[in-house]
Order: sequence, then C-alpha cells, then structure tokens
Amino acid sequence: MTRAYELDRAHVFHSWSAQAEITPMEVVSADGSTIWDADGRSYLDFSSQLVFTNLGHQHPRIVEAIQRQAATLCTVAPAHVNDARSEAARLIAERMPEGLDKVFFTNGGADANEHAVRMARLTTGRHKVLTTYRSYHGGTQTAINLTGDPRRYANDLGTEGVARFFGPFLYRSEFHATTEAEECERALAHLRRTIEMEGPSTIAAILLETVPGTAGVMPPPPGYLAGVRELCDAHGIKLILDEVMAGFGRTGAWLALDHYDVRPDLVTFAKGVNSGYVPMGGVAISHEIAAHFDHRAYPGGLTYSGHPLAAAAAVATITAMAEDGVVEHAARLGSDVFGPALAEVAERHPVVGEVRGLGVFWAVELVADRQSREPLPVEATGKVAAACRALGLLPFATANRIHLVPPCTTSDAEVREGLDILDRALKTGDELLG
Repeated sequence: MTRAYELDRAHVFHSWSAQAEITPMEVVSADGSTIWDADGRSYLDFSSQLVFTNLGHQHPRIVEAIQRQAATLCTVAPAHVNDARSEAARLIAERMPEGLDKVFFTNGGADANEHAVRMARLTTGRHKVLTTYRSYHGGTQTAINLTGDPRRYANDLGTEGVARFFGPFLYRSEFHATTEAEECERALAHLRRTIEMEGPSTIAAILLETVPGTAGVMPPPPGYLAGVRELCDAHGIKLILDEVMAGFGRTGAWLALDHYDVRPDLVTFAKGVNSGYVPMGGVAISHEIAAHFDHRAYPGGLTYSGHPLAAAAAVATITAMAEDGVVEHAARLGSDVFGPALAEVAERHPVVGEVRGLGVFWAVELVADRQSREPLPVEATGKVAAACRALGLLPFATANRIHLVPPCTTSDAEVREGLDILDRALKTGDELLG
C-alpha cells in the first residue's frame, strides 16, 4: 500500500460512494489512451475518466499551453480581460450554431446548467423547467434536481421548479413504439401534452442532453429535436441543450447538435472543451438572451470564470482537434470500427440486449433476458466490468450498461484491442445467465 493510498483513505471523501466500501484505483501515470496503476499494470482507458479526456492523457500541446500560460499569467479575476479567455471564447463561439456567440465561463458542467437555467428564468419571467427522466445534468443543488437519474432521489424535494417527461428511447419505449418514427411522433405528443398540463405560461425552458450520456447513450430519433424546437417556439419556451458530455468531438461532430440541425437558445459545455486538463465549463448564449443583459446586470458569477490556465487548455484542445482532424477520426471510429464490431459482439453474447452510439460514444446494454429485456442486475454488471479491468480495459460502467467512451484520438488498433477484451469479459455475463 502506497503512502498516497493511505492518505487517500484517511482523508479524502469520495463522491457518489459509501466511504468504507470502496477500494479506489491509484493512477500513477497516463499517456494517450493508456493509464498505469500503482502496481505497474496498464489499462486501455475506455472511460476517458469521466468522459472528458477527449484528446487523451498528457497531450503535449495542451500540457505545453498550460505551462506557457502559467509562466505568463497564472490567474486573474474574471472582471479583467485576458487573452487566453478571449481566444477560447472565440473558438467556442465559432463552433456553436449561428447567433450563439457570447460565452459565459463556469468551472464545470453542473454550474453551466445552473446558469443556463438562471438565464432562461430571468429572460422569460417564468420559473418551471422541463427535463427528461433519463438524464444527468450535474451534482449541485439545482443541477441534481434537474437530473432525472435516480441519483437525484436523496436531494430531490420537488421544490426546484422542475417537471419531468419521458424522452425517446425505442429499446425501452414508454410509448409502445416499434419504429424510430413512431417513437419520435409519440414522444413529441407526450411532451406536447406535458407542456399543456404543466401550463405553457409557467415554463421557462426545456433542458435536454442532446445525446443522453450517463443515462445510456441514446441518440434521439430523426426529427425529435426539431419537434422540441417547434414546441418551444410555439409557447415562448427557451431550449437548452446540454453538451457537457456529448460535445467537442465525442459523437464524431464538434457538437452533438450538429447531427440534428437544431438551434437552441443556450448550449452548456464542459469536459471535452479542454479535455478536462483544468476545470472549465460554460454557457453559449443566443443574441436574444445576451441582449436582455445589455443594460441590466446579470446576477451571477464565479471567482474562477474563464481561468487563464483552463482557457489556455481549451485553446490548445480546440486548435489541436481542428488541425489534426480529430472530429473526423472520431466519426470514422464510430462508423467503421465500433459500429460493425459491436454488432458482432452483440450477436455472440446472450447477455447483450442492445448496442448503440456514434463516434466514440457507445453503450452496451446488458440484460438478464433478451426477450423480456429485463436489465441485468447492477451486481452482475459489476462483475462484467471487473472482468474487463482484470484483462486490462477500464470501461465506464453504470446501472446495467458498459459504456465505451475512449479518447477521440484512440487508434483503430487500440479500439479493436479494447473490444476484444470486452468480448472476452462478456462471457462472464453470459455465464451469469445460467
């Protein structure tokens, strides 16, 4: 046991954990798509940690940018102009839909969603926000209440002005749909009725993950987001798209919304914007909402908004992604490697109910019975994840799913190696079915 591990267990309070029941991995080094633990074992990182190392570990251009910025200006109050933040804002705005060219910087995704909701409430004069049950929007007080994921239960008192509805998810359709077109039509009808019954004049915003991530990597069917936009326009409701996990190359596009030809009023981002090297998030704001605060103060801010080190990392990340064709590489990995290989894996293993995803954003849904689609118990899914780790693959495991979300820079050979390990580990799941 290392001193670092002893000190961790003595003093570090871990998130989302029963403190006495965890044995966290000690990561001592990392490079590209590989990490090493304190025992010298290597793992292909198909979690991107918490789905944020979009350019992999220790990318030399990001590390150099942080070092260079640290030597010039380590930190400054957000009221002052600094060139790193200005350039980061320009690069981010360039990748947003037309008209979203103002950027408010935060420290991460949860507070980005908090501020986007605040902006929507202030500009509409309404309070209620609609979100989906299968969603995750962060762990701060407002954000956890905006979340639909069961992790909200311990903190959700029903007092934050949030109402929920079911989004589209054909594999587990709430609408008895049998095709993507039916799922889209019926999900939009359900949302329309929810808006009507909640009272359109009370609703400030609809907040959606463009592609829900932690809840299961569920790309929406064609036409759904456009239909949500139409409903928002009909009732004066702001549309907020949460791109915290799905943005900046993860889906094989700069933003996941690029797949769907939709213009929201606000876009939240974090994670991949600078590969998580220094904490950063933010809100891209439409002209209409930004203009509301032209002559009235926006009542919010953060001490480290647009921190120079984080901004420098964002500039280096976005520049490297553009110059090295990272987004195109991620798209090709999805269409040419992940998609075909996972389809074959699903055929071989009875424990696999469905695989779905795009780019380097994939989920393998594990089931106890393919016919009934009964989810594999969490404990059994944990055994599959443990088998992956024993063979040298670090996946992102949650509920009854194994998520495969490596860096966007992962090579074809590394993806195939990781999927081969998954193929072997899934035999553990098959055996659990008896």
